[in-house]
Amino acid sequence: RQAMEDSGGAGMDFRFTEEEERFREEVRSFIKEQFAARSTEAKGWQTAFYFSFIRKLVEKGWTAVHWPKEYGGQDWPIMMQVIFNEEMAYHRAPRPDFMGLYIAGPAIIAYGTPEQKDRHLPPIVRQETFWCQGFTEPGAGSDLASLQTKAMEDGDDFIINGQKTFTSLAHLAHWCILLARTDPDAPKHKGISCFLVDMKTPGITVRPLIDMAGMHTLNEVFFDDVRVPRSALLGDKNMAWYQAAGRSLESERSAIGNSASARRLLEELVEYVREVKGRDGLAANPMLKQRLAEMAIEIEVGRMLSYRVAWLQSKGLPLGYMPSMVKLYHSELSQRLVNVGMQVLGLYGSVQKGSKWAQLQGRVTRNYLVTVANTFGGGTSEIQRLLIATKGLGLPRETALTSDFDKGAAAIES
Repeated sequence: RQAMEDSGGAGMDFRFTEEEERFREEVRSFIKEQFAARSTEAKGWQTAFYFSFIRKLVEKGWTAVHWPKEYGGQDWPIMMQVIFNEEMAYHRAPRPDFMGLYIAGPAIIAYGTPEQKDRHLPPIVRQETFWCQGFTEPGAGSDLASLQTKAMEDGDDFIINGQKTFTSLAHLAHWCILLARTDPDAPKHKGISCFLVDMKTPGITVRPLIDMAGMHTLNEVFFDDVRVPRSALLGDKNMAWYQAAGRSLESERSAIGNSASARRLLEELVEYVREVKGRDGLAANPMLKQRLAEMAIEIEVGRMLSYRVAWLQSKGLPLGYMPSMVKLYHSELSQRLVNVGMQVLGLYGSVQKGSKWAQLQGRVTRNYLVTVANTFGGGTSEIQRLLIATKGLGLPRETALTSDFDKGAAAIES
C-alpha cells in the first residue's frame, strides 16, 4: 500500500505496512497466548473461556475499535480493522457482541441523545450488555419496509405490538434495537421509527427457533402491549428508514472474516486428505484434488475481493455494488466449500460432533447444515445479483419482472 501511495495511488497494492504487519503479529500472539491457557472444558459460546477472552479484549481496547475515541473506541483506520477481523476469524477466536458494536452502537452514536449515549455506549464497549436486532418479520424480510409491528403513542409512552422473527440471540440479549411503524397511514418507507427496548419489559415473549444443526441462535419475539417511554425513541419519529440510509459511522465492510474462515477450513481438509492417504488413498483421487485446487483458487479470489472493498474504504471511495458482490460470493462459496468437505469425509460427514467417529470435530458436518441459510440471511442471493446488475452494470431497475426484487433491493441497499 505504501508503494502504491508513493507512486501517486495508481492502482491497488495489497501489501501491508510494517506497522500493520507488527499489529497482525500482536493479534496472533495474543490469541495463541489465550488459547494456550484455555482449559479443555472451557470451549464454545457463553463459557468461562468466552467471557475471560472478551474481558481481555476489553482491557486491550479491542472491542469497539471502529468507534471514535470519545465514545470508547480506537478510531482505527480500515486496514487495521481488516487485520484484526481476519486474524480473529482465522483462529476462531471468541468475538464480541456484533449487534451492539456494529448495529445498535453506531446508530446511537449517530442519532442518540446525550442521555442515550451515556446510558448505552459504555456498557457496549465494556461488553456488559448484549443486543439483538428487531427488524425482520414473518412478512417483511428483504422488503423490510413492509414491516407491520406498530408503536402507537400513549401520552409520554409508546405501546408496541407485533412480531419479529429470526432474531439472533434474543434469548440472551439485554436490549433490542427495534423498528416499528409509528404512522400506519404514511407510505411504507415513511412512518417507521427506531426504538431502544429493554428486553425485560413486560409483554415481550421470546421463543426459540432451532436450526438444522440443532443450534439455538435464532428466535421469534412477540410484543404484546409493550410500553416503552418516549426516551426509548432513537432519532426522529417516522425517520428511521432515512436515518439508516444516512448513518455516517462506518465499520469495515470487506467480509474478510468469511474469507479467513474458509481458508482455515480448506487447510484442515487438505491436511485430513494427507493424513488418510495410506488408508483410503484420498490424496491420489484426481477428482478430489481438482475440487480442492478449485476451492483454493476461489478462496483466494474471495480474499482479494475483500481486500478491494477495504482498499476502497481506506481511500474514502464509494463502494457501489462491491459489498453485494462480496456478500454473494462468500455466501455461495461457503456452501461449495462444505460440499467438497462432505465429499472428502464420505460417510464420516454424517457424524455429528460428540461422536468418537466425528472427523475435524464435526465442523464440516455442522457447517454443511448452517451454511444453508447463508444465501438468504442478510439479503438473498437474488437481491444481491439485482444490485450488482443495476448498480454495477447499469441495467434498469423499473421493470415488471423485477418489481418485487427491486423493493427488496432498496431495503438491502438502505
